[in-house]
Amino acid sequence: MNYQEAYKKLEEYGQLHVLKYYEELSKEEQETLLTQIEQTDFSVLALCEKKETLNPRGKIEPIGVMELAEIEEKKEEYTKIGLEAIKAGKVGAVLLAGGMGTRLGSDAPKGVYNIGLTKDVFIFQRLVENLLDVVHQAEAWIPLYVMTSDKNHDTTVTFFEEKDYFGYNADYVTFFMQDMAPASDYNGKVYMEEKNKMSTSPNGNGGWFLSMVKWGVADQMRKAGVEWLNVFAVDNVLQRIADPCFVGATIATDSAVGAKVVAKNAPDEKVGAMCLEDGRPSIVEYYDMTQELMDAKNEKGAPAYHFGVILNYLFRVKDLEEIVARKLPLHVVEKKIPYLNEQGEPVKPEEPNGYKFEQLVLDMIHELDSCLPYEVVRNREFAPIKNKTGIDSVESARELCKENGIVL
Repeated sequence: MNYQEAYKKLEEYGQLHVLKYYEELSKEEQETLLTQIEQTDFSVLALCEKKETLNPRGKIEPIGVMELAEIEEKKEEYTKIGLEAIKAGKVGAVLLAGGMGTRLGSDAPKGVYNIGLTKDVFIFQRLVENLLDVVHQAEAWIPLYVMTSDKNHDTTVTFFEEKDYFGYNADYVTFFMQDMAPASDYNGKVYMEEKNKMSTSPNGNGGWFLSMVKWGVADQMRKAGVEWLNVFAVDNVLQRIADPCFVGATIATDSAVGAKVVAKNAPDEKVGAMCLEDGRPSIVEYYDMTQELMDAKNEKGAPAYHFGVILNYLFRVKDLEEIVARKLPLHVVEKKIPYLNEQGEPVKPEEPNGYKFEQLVLDMIHELDSCLPYEVVRNREFAPIKNKTGIDSVESARELCKENGIVL
């Protein structure tokens, strides 16, 4: 894209301020900015004006959950089915690792954070070790697709190489980058992060498969014969990945997606709850949980929305391909966005100052006809690291790791 084409595109969307520093830039910096302008979808910025009316929720009702007792009864059967699928190369794993460790006080990718006490134990290491447990059980390597972002791609790849992939077979590890979306002020004007770079952010946890398609990774996956993808978040250091029993239960029940869930520790815990929405599987986020929903009972007289998701899902690939052929809804989320002020000086805001635009995995689930909410033991599979201290923190995750016999 040349300058005139960039100018015309920016003018169309009312974003000409992006070129404010163009004449000050080196030739290389100019090229970087022009490429970013070419690749950016500015149409999303118009959603700022419709924020309040976007994505209205439908009728929320309880969904049936496969609870621990039922899983235990059929554990052998489900595990056998899952192991057969893994040995046949039909199961892949997708690690969502596009984020940074900002809330942990780190400027590095979140996965490189060291939670060790007496030795180095990195978040990425814990996840790979969990996956290796299944590799050893199945006696077969599982393709691992690691999603990074433009903010952490090179650092993440280098880290894996330096650590020799924590013992994983590098031939089965593929890195790809998440699509980015522009970040704007409250009036829909995109922020500048640097004089030659617009402020962008990863496009949410629902954009992962579309990013796989764009990077050609989906083609590679299809050629490898992968039919199921276990997608999981970087910050839960205890979760089982490509868990044969979970895989087998999802296949045996002919579900389009399996969703690992845990019993919530309180009705208002900050986790999304599995539900039906207008008769289709969905997730009601914790900030949408009304008192009525928190008090609701199911047919057994138990809390109706008692099971929270842990962002560990098993999707059937053929359904994912149909979903990306359609367009997932976008969510406008208020965030703190670093930017250049009028004097061209970098500012790190302490309060939210604008919007990011995200696709969410809950919308992928809502596009499907069936979902298996699959309960796991909370203390064995749920140790999220969101904060440095307190609830869902490095501290709490360390305690849970110790409880499970993991030496830190």
